Amino acid sequence: MDSGVSVVWRPADFKGSGGATIRVCVDGSCEERASGDGSEPFGRLSVRLPQDIGAKKLPVELTVTPAEGGSPVTYTGQAQLTEERPNGPNCEPVAWVASFRADPVKGLVSSEGFSLQGDQP
Repeated sequence: MDSGVSVVWRPADFKGSGGATIRVCVDGSCEERASGDGSEPFGRLSVRLPQDIGAKKLPVELTVTPAEGGSPVTYTGQAQLTEERPNGPNCEPVAWVASFRADPVKGLVSSEGFSLQGDQP
């Protein structure tokens, strides 16, 4: 498990605009990819961070650029990194992570409760 900030989304949410390019920047490091085909259950993009970064709060920027014209829309937020120990409480590795959801209307929102079902919030 790597330290980083992840953004997830349902490609079907971006289908109406013909898809989009999703760009995520965390503390100056950026990654981007296409939102994907509406038939895919979900899309995900992660920006890796130094493994030993710790419980920092970092700036996050999400830019959504519609594939079929339209202006890019940028959303900003703060990521509070939390400790994850995938092999148990006293085992290595230790990763520092945060996750968000890319919403075509609300922008950068909490991924808590994210569902792969098309009619769920």
